Amino acid sequence: QVQLVESGGGLVQAGGSLRLSCLASGRTFSNYAMGWFRQAPGKEREFVATINWIGGITVYADSVKGRFTISRDNAKNAVYLQMNSLKPEDTAVYYCARARKLVGNRDPYDYNYWGQGTQVTVSS
Repeated sequence: QVQLVESGGGLVQAGGSLRLSCLASGRTFSNYAMGWFRQAPGKEREFVATINWIGGITVYADSVKGRFTISRDNAKNAVYLQMNSLKPEDTAVYYCARARKLVGNRDPYDYNYWGQGTQVTVSS
């Protein structure tokens, strides 16, 4: 069984930065793409970023492109989301997810393991 545990969320002022971390259990972490999604109150879960199995390919939602950076460290079974220039509209619960394949995409149904989420709140 794979477990994903996020950390690093919190309250930050607009323009600030946060770094989210996600630690995964299991020996096959490096065989799968990883992704970050977020869900704001009253809204559907939305794609934020994904990174392929070895970290060479990254894809971002247009809303975060240029501000957020996804990375991974396969030796530590970890994936990160560096968030800069945060905006109030970035406020949401952020979820780490493991894809079913080596390369992920924007569809949450292509991810079969999810963390419990970490709250990010950006004040104006």
